[in-house]
Amino acid sequence: MRYIIFSFSLLWGGYLCGQDRSIEIDKVVTTQHQTIIKDQKITFNATTGTQPVWDSAGQAIAAVHFTYYKRTDIDREPMRPLFISFNGGPGSGSVWMHLAYTGPSILKIDDEGFPIQPYGIKTNPYSILDVTDIVFVNPINTGFSRITDPETKRETFFGVNADIKYLAEWLNTFVSRANRWESPKYLIGESYGTTRVSGLALELQDQQWMYLNGVILVSPTGIGIDRSGPVDAANDLPYFTATAWYHRKLPKNLQEKDLEEILPEVEAYTLHKLIPSLAKGGFISLEEKEAVAKQVAYYSGLSKQTILDHNLTVPASFFWKELLRSEGHTVGRLDSRYKGIDRKNAGTNPDYNSELKSWLHSFTPAVNYYYKNVLNYQTDIKYNMFGPVDPWDRSNNETGENLRQAMAENPYLNVMIQSGFYDGATQYFDAKYTMWQIDPSGRLKDRFRFEGYRSGHMMYLRKDDLIKANDDIRDFIKQSTPAAGQPAKY
Repeated sequence: MRYIIFSFSLLWGGYLCGQDRSIEIDKVVTTQHQTIIKDQKITFNATTGTQPVWDSAGQAIAAVHFTYYKRTDIDREPMRPLFISFNGGPGSGSVWMHLAYTGPSILKIDDEGFPIQPYGIKTNPYSILDVTDIVFVNPINTGFSRITDPETKRETFFGVNADIKYLAEWLNTFVSRANRWESPKYLIGESYGTTRVSGLALELQDQQWMYLNGVILVSPTGIGIDRSGPVDAANDLPYFTATAWYHRKLPKNLQEKDLEEILPEVEAYTLHKLIPSLAKGGFISLEEKEAVAKQVAYYSGLSKQTILDHNLTVPASFFWKELLRSEGHTVGRLDSRYKGIDRKNAGTNPDYNSELKSWLHSFTPAVNYYYKNVLNYQTDIKYNMFGPVDPWDRSNNETGENLRQAMAENPYLNVMIQSGFYDGATQYFDAKYTMWQIDPSGRLKDRFRFEGYRSGHMMYLRKDDLIKANDDIRDFIKQSTPAAGQPAKY
């Protein structure tokens, strides 16, 4: 990427904080850039800084940090989309999708997503900035965002519904300041960010009167959809199969097949045989229990005895420890392509998350370099990769139902789910199951779309999936853009 070193600062009603190590509550810096995306020259502005959160009396109580990319080499038009991007945690900054997925720059890693030196960033030729402007948002205590009023209670921000409420109000202000009310709007969230954007879809409609064209759920959580009991235990199996296939631990006749040829077979077994068998609990017959253990072992790379010893329900954490135990390795929780080394082979779960340690290895230097040297954002505030947001109130999580209600109210609204086959934390088959359960009527199912990828939680770290996933977003935008004059009605 070539950078034009011309920059200027804008104060949006802000104030300076002297020499204190505190965030400037309402200040942005804009820089101008150019790059190549899809073999096309693109020029754009990058605006980064803070916008306040106000209480009901209009007093600023917090500063939310954001980065807004706006293409400048095309005429402003009402149908130019605005993408609003959140990561998860809760407590995680927006760095992950910002510097590895949709933004104009990505961190330096190899084609499979592993760290390389020297650290830093490079041009992202697959960014979606050619088709949509993007704003990356850091909720309170993530990234550079902070509470500024010491009297404000933490529960104002840190909970499923509190998070949705203040961010919806914040987005209303952002859209007004950026003059984007005419634009088709999309929310994209990763991991816990999917809980956030599912709830925001309805909150924005009902409380801010802001209607969306699309919501993208990347590696989604349960979003309040119940899948406990036998379903929860059985749904691990397709993920076990994918991981065992990747590490070549399946029987020869399975191992020789392509992964996406095997997975439909395992999904069908999970739905039609495993869930009903587990539902029988301790009253399952010995013959059926033996048969199930044999088949689960066949699909998982684990021994039949291991399956029996766990009463047919092997915890994912044990699987991460057990699959490569004989080789002296563990597999990663968020991406089971990554291997770890524990203090001892014995035990029931890994010592650490090998994939997360790898990601922090490359992301942390990149984001700190990028803001200071490329976006010219100067601050002594620490960028919180993971910030202090506990205790987080998880009660009354109805975000899946919120999303269904938003879709019912808004005929324009479509949903796409993106999941990695090797994600053991928010598993792809759980995501499919959640999608199936969101709308019991089935009348909205034609507005849902699922895409799977051959990587993990951050599927875009693998180059082939980075390309495909961004192209899937481009296609989703095209599909969810109504024809000129097409009414939003049933």
